[in-house]
Amino acid sequence: MSARILLVLVSCALSVVTGLVIARGGAGGGKATRQRPVIGLSMDTLKEERWQVDRDLFTEKVKAAGADVLVQSANSNDAIQLQNVESLITQKVDALVIIPHDGAAMAKAVNLAHQAGIPVLSYDRLITDCDLDLYLTFDNVKVGELQAKFLADRIPADGKLRVIRIYGAKTDNNAKLFKQGQDNVLLPLVAAGKVEVIFEDWAEDWKPESAKKITNAAITKHGANFDAILASNDGTAGGAIQALTEEGLAGKIIVTGQDADLAGCQRIAQGTQAMTVYKPIQSIATKAAELALKLAQRKPLVAKDAISNGQVEVPTVLLDIVSVTKENLRETVVKDGFRKESDVFQ
Repeated sequence: MSARILLVLVSCALSVVTGLVIARGGAGGGKATRQRPVIGLSMDTLKEERWQVDRDLFTEKVKAAGADVLVQSANSNDAIQLQNVESLITQKVDALVIIPHDGAAMAKAVNLAHQAGIPVLSYDRLITDCDLDLYLTFDNVKVGELQAKFLADRIPADGKLRVIRIYGAKTDNNAKLFKQGQDNVLLPLVAAGKVEVIFEDWAEDWKPESAKKITNAAITKHGANFDAILASNDGTAGGAIQALTEEGLAGKIIVTGQDADLAGCQRIAQGTQAMTVYKPIQSIATKAAELALKLAQRKPLVAKDAISNGQVEVPTVLLDIVSVTKENLRETVVKDGFRKESDVFQ
């Protein structure tokens, strides 16, 4: 048994190890016997459609299970998000779910919650360098691999693929994991001379306008002599496609994405975006509600995987993802009820 687990057992704190939860006690947190537990949800932002869906589904599932939710959004500001967490702690929530803007900055939030006896679930994005209780996410390395594999499958038999790479926000650990997955596929192809990366940059806070500037800069430097844009999500794909549209290149350049945003799905149907990675929001929101409620009620739960956050091996629940193209739009996002066919195909 590890020293960490021994310490947890002695202190009666909460820790999640593979297949086991030990309840974190403390007068500061809500009581496990409360009839209606209260879950605090601290969100990075609600600017993007995807996060509005997460909030609504999570809240719906928690309330249906007989608990209440307090939601705070930080508008992508670390200081505000920390204040939001402090407010939720003051309101004595029974468990805290955090979607961090900056995973490193929110380590302090986890420490503050633990001082109050409140367990913390990190939702979709990893909070680093702290004794985090639980992490729920999709396989983000695989997201990047699916995006890059889509491009790899389209390398000309007698040539190479010239690519612009647009990464996500540097403050988002997921952006680094997406890049890691992309690198797993692309770097061997670069070394073999089958792929050439002609331009690359990080999009500040995942802003579409930042992706547009990156694409404009690449076109200014290289002209229209490229084949694909490896954009890490649908928002940045949209910014890139706006730049391509202005140059008369939309639909002629392969563009990847992620999140299956409505606008992204519409672009796929129209032919200006080639693919997206569908991370079933229904799945993660439902699972997060289930796990958060168990944490709040101090019930056992199972985490089969573990991911290092720089300080501890964080018990992790990983969910499946799907590559979506024009050919399977109806069989994936529409069939799941995530998007309406009339909305996607206008």
